[in-house]
Amino acid sequence: MSNKYKLVLLLGLGILFVSLYLFIDLSGNIDYILTRRLTRVLSIVLTGAVIAIATIVFQTITNNRILTPSLIGLDALYQLIQTFIIFFYGSTSISTTNQKLNFVISIVLMVGFALLLFKLLFKRGNNIYFLLLIGLIFGTFFQSLSTFMQVLIDPNEFLVVQNRMFASFNNVQTDLLYISLGLVVLIIAYASRYYKYLDVLSLGKAHAVNLGVDYDRIVQQLMIVVAVLIAVATALVGPIMFLGILVVNVTYEVFKTYRHTVLIVATVLVSIIALVGGQVIVDRVFNFSTTLSVIINLIGGVYFLYLILKENRTW
Repeated sequence: MSNKYKLVLLLGLGILFVSLYLFIDLSGNIDYILTRRLTRVLSIVLTGAVIAIATIVFQTITNNRILTPSLIGLDALYQLIQTFIIFFYGSTSISTTNQKLNFVISIVLMVGFALLLFKLLFKRGNNIYFLLLIGLIFGTFFQSLSTFMQVLIDPNEFLVVQNRMFASFNNVQTDLLYISLGLVVLIIAYASRYYKYLDVLSLGKAHAVNLGVDYDRIVQQLMIVVAVLIAVATALVGPIMFLGILVVNVTYEVFKTYRHTVLIVATVLVSIIALVGGQVIVDRVFNFSTTLSVIINLIGGVYFLYLILKENRTW
C-alpha cells in the first residue's frame, strides 16, 4: 500500500473516532453535551498534533528514536510549578483557581527556563547530547523538589497537586483552548521555513554540514520551537510523557520513508487516533475511573522498553 493511501486510511480512522466520541450516546441536553465534547475533542486534537510534531522534530535533531522532548525537563518543571504554588499559596489562591493565570505562569516559566538553558549551553557549542544531559539533571532536580514538597504538604492540598500531575481533557477552558491554538499556529507558521531541512538533518550533523545546511542555527531555532510547543501542550492539559515516543515510532514502522512532509502528517493523525480512541475507552469502558494519560503512559512505557531491548539486540 502506498503512503498516500495509508494517509487517507489514517484520516478516515481519525474522523471515525472523532465522530464516535462526539455522537455516541448523545441524549438529553444535546447542545450542552455536544459543546463540551467538542471542546474536549479540539483540545485532544491540538495536544496530539503539538506533541507529535515536537517529538518527530526532536528525534530528527538528535537522530535517535527513543528520545523525547521531556528530557529537556519541562514536564518536571511543570510539576514543580504546580506543587510550589499549592505548597506556598494553597489550593484556594488565585494562581491556582484562575486557570488563565496558572496557564500564563506555567508557559512563561517553562519557556523562560528552556530559553535560558539553550542560551547558556549553545554558547559552549552546539552539543545536543550535552544539552540533553543537563536537561535530564535539571528534570531530576525538579522532580526531587516536587516530591519533597509533596511529602510535607497537607493531605487535602496533595489531592489537588496529584490531579495536576496527569494530563486531563475534561476541564479544559474554551478561552485557554483558543489561546493555545493561536500560539501553536504562530509557532508552526514560524517553524515551517525550517521543515525543508529535516530530511537532511536526519542524516546527521556531518552530512548536513557537507550538504550546505547551517546546522547550528537551524537546530537552535528548532529546539526553541520544540520547547515552546511542549510548554503550551503541558500547560493546557498536563504532562503526557510517552505519547510522543509511542506515536512517532508507530509512524516510522508503518511509513517506511524519510520524507518529513509525509511523516509529520502521519504522526499527527496517529496521535489524534491514539488520544481520541483512548478517551473513548476511558469514557465508555473504564467509566472515568482512570485518566487517559495513565493509559498512554502505561502503553508508551512498555513500548519504550521494547524499543530499548530492540536497539540492544541490533548492537
